[in-house]
Amino acid sequence: MKFYPFFQNCIGTADGTHILAKVPTDKMGCFCNRKGDISHNVLSICTFNLQFCYILLGWEGSGHDSL
Repeated sequence: MKFYPFFQNCIGTADGTHILAKVPTDKMGCFCNRKGDISHNVLSICTFNLQFCYILLGWEGSGHDSL
């Protein structure tokens, strides 16, 4: 209950991750992340009941690495 005042109106939590992808050879440069893998960025938001309420797909692999 110590942190409840900070989260009382919160409906979920957000996180981003990389998912490995297979893309055409001519587009591999756009999807190459900082570790050299070919990936998509995925932003997902879940409720505290572990149900997805929002998913954003399709970012190029390097977009998440710039943060």
